[in-house]
Amino acid sequence: MKAIIETGGKQYYVEEGSEIHVEKLDAEVGSEVVFDKVLMVNGVAGQPYFSNIVVKGTVVKHGKKKKISIFKYRPKKNSHKKQGHRQPYTRVKITKVVSL
Repeated sequence: MKAIIETGGKQYYVEEGSEIHVEKLDAEVGSEVVFDKVLMVNGVAGQPYFSNIVVKGTVVKHGKKKKISIFKYRPKKNSHKKQGHRQPYTRVKITKVVSL
């Protein structure tokens, strides 16, 4: 089964067996997470979410992505600012899409 879920303010297209990088979750490695905000399943849309379908997955690892460099520049003002950060993420392996 294929589904579109929402977590961390973003939407992800998932299917059983796929791995996704989501915003960092408060879950330990190896634990199970449940995504209850399901927007679409097999081409059928919810209103806006399905109330009887959840997507289950297991946490594979936590980490940080590559460094993002941000450079702000204001012309003719002799003003510039450079900063950056590494965004934390959680890798989740989708195990199944369950209908309640």
